[in-house]
Amino acid sequence: MVAAVDIRPATPNDIPLILQFIKDLALYEKAPEAVVATEELLRKNLFGERPYAEVILAYVEDKAAGFALFFHNFSTWTGRPGLYLEDLFVRPEFRGLGIGKKLLIQLAHIAKERECGRYEWVVLDWNEPSRKFYEAMGAKPQKEWIIYRAEGKSLDDLASM
Repeated sequence: MVAAVDIRPATPNDIPLILQFIKDLALYEKAPEAVVATEELLRKNLFGERPYAEVILAYVEDKAAGFALFFHNFSTWTGRPGLYLEDLFVRPEFRGLGIGKKLLIQLAHIAKERECGRYEWVVLDWNEPSRKFYEAMGAKPQKEWIIYRAEGKSLDDLASM
């Protein structure tokens, strides 16, 4: 069943809701202790002088049902921006209503409007339901790529070289 879903861009007033969605997602991904984001950091980095990402929110009957946080990257090969989906989460009580699909589609519209050459995201290897969902939507896994990350001490060490 596809619910009547209202999708809209987040505003600074939505910061507490965004943070709660982030915490809910971290719990789902079995890493609640990893969240160090605060309302202050989200205000600065989503709505400050230089916003680094954007958020869209999904509502069903005026109840917050899900969110997607995204930002732009750039493809040197296409010479165009890309849209990178960092997080997508739908609250458990709203799953199965087509909300995740609507959020993905809305981001695809944004990517096309902004002339993006790509729309990408990653999914945890154990998250089989999401992997099947994305593939059913036409997304293809990029198995030849491995993600590398420097954070915390490794980022400090790299920056001090």
